[in-house]
Amino acid sequence: MSWGDESRAQRIVRLLRTLAVDPVQVSRALPGELRQVYRSARDSGVEADEAWEEHLHCLLDVAWPCPEGQRLDQLMVDVGALLAARGWGFGHDSYGWYADADSSLCRAVWCAVVHTRPKVVIETGVAHGVTSRIILEALRQNELGHLWSIDLPFPFDHRLHGETGAAVTDACRDRWSYLEGSSRQRLPSLVAELGHVQVFVHDSLHTTRNTVFEMEQAASRMSPGGVMLVDDISMHAGFATFASRHPGYRTLVCPHADRSSMFGIAVNAANA
Repeated sequence: MSWGDESRAQRIVRLLRTLAVDPVQVSRALPGELRQVYRSARDSGVEADEAWEEHLHCLLDVAWPCPEGQRLDQLMVDVGALLAARGWGFGHDSYGWYADADSSLCRAVWCAVVHTRPKVVIETGVAHGVTSRIILEALRQNELGHLWSIDLPFPFDHRLHGETGAAVTDACRDRWSYLEGSSRQRLPSLVAELGHVQVFVHDSLHTTRNTVFEMEQAASRMSPGGVMLVDDISMHAGFATFASRHPGYRTLVCPHADRSSMFGIAVNAANA
């Protein structure tokens, strides 16, 4: 039985069991999760750009309509079939109460990586690894680049840890480095070690504090023309805060395919 199939009472019981086994980890993670849930009920008042795909390609200075869309469509079908074959869901509440990446975010990530041909890609948050798989397939098509994924596995149900990154196939793993831990633990040293970032994807804890922290870390070494993709920006003010501080980034606010939330794109226009 998945979290999406469980009642609220069953989820609470499972959480209490995990707390008894790993009280330190659960206690550390819970405040951020509560802030995330509280903010998710609020309306940000920001309107999404319905023509975001065309505008993204304009920002990247590449052709529209995109010739790469059909390849991504088939890849999404393959990912869904792989997870279904293992008895796992794909979408909302499929990894605890977390969701796998929305198809529109996946399309944006695919285009950003295929068109900019980055050598260095960093993401935060993995879950089943849907976004990871999209990035890695794009890098494989480019025959260039490496992905570093920072992830703190779902802290409230250790059963799910074996599902982390399940969408990533063996054929992609030679371009993948998985770093377990929080972004506060891992991201600053990784960015400093790599020296530059060309594509950054935020899909970890969706709070203002965490989102701004991660975006600022990535921006500190973001190459000209580099792209940030930030999920669930309607839950908090993090993306808008970063955009106001960094007018050199050109931004888009994009709707999820199911209109449940929005994601943001920020392109470093400085000397691009």
